[in-house]
Amino acid sequence: MKSVTILMVEDHKLLRVGLRSLFDETQDIKVIAEAGCGKDAVEKAKLMSPDVVLMDIGLPDISGIEATKRILSNNPEQKIMMLTSHVDEKEVIDSLSSGVYGYALKDINTELLIMVIKSVNNGAIWLDPKIVPVVREKSNCFIPQKQNSRAAFRAQHANLTEREYEVLKLVVNGQSNAEIANTLTISEHTAKAHVCNIIQKLVVDDRTQAAVKAIKEGLV
Repeated sequence: MKSVTILMVEDHKLLRVGLRSLFDETQDIKVIAEAGCGKDAVEKAKLMSPDVVLMDIGLPDISGIEATKRILSNNPEQKIMMLTSHVDEKEVIDSLSSGVYGYALKDINTELLIMVIKSVNNGAIWLDPKIVPVVREKSNCFIPQKQNSRAAFRAQHANLTEREYEVLKLVVNGQSNAEIANTLTISEHTAKAHVCNIIQKLVVDDRTQAAVKAIKEGLV
């Protein structure tokens, strides 16, 4: 399987080193370039044509939002996702308006981050659960309004068991199978089985898409 190539844009060298170490251990993702500022990111995106640009917002020259706009003006098909600590309402909305495919916070579970990058590369849009309330309140164009109740969601997906609902909410929160097992006091094998069942029942391809569908349809 072809690796997803990424340009990593982050001004803190220590974090870049940590992320590169993480991705070096992942066969499916390959860092082909790094940038410590926005202008450098624009040039390297144009030169290297990565599959996904992993962009921070707070950069020392131009912001990640402005860099995103410039990258997309050069290549409208470029997939960009924010990886940031910023949860400011305006920055969240401006980021999504600029054309990013994903918005993840830096405390994201590493296993989930890898899955999100792959999902974005495949054209999916992913929002960190922590910013969904901001997006839902301020702009209907990014994510549908929450349904009236959990019962409405269950009416559409009645084949999910009570335990699977519990597991799905933990998946939305970014927990790995091991963390789910620890939270619910079950074996990791059982947690994995529940996740597989959820993916099948929601008719999605992976746990990331299951989380996105749960958010969009009002479970969280």
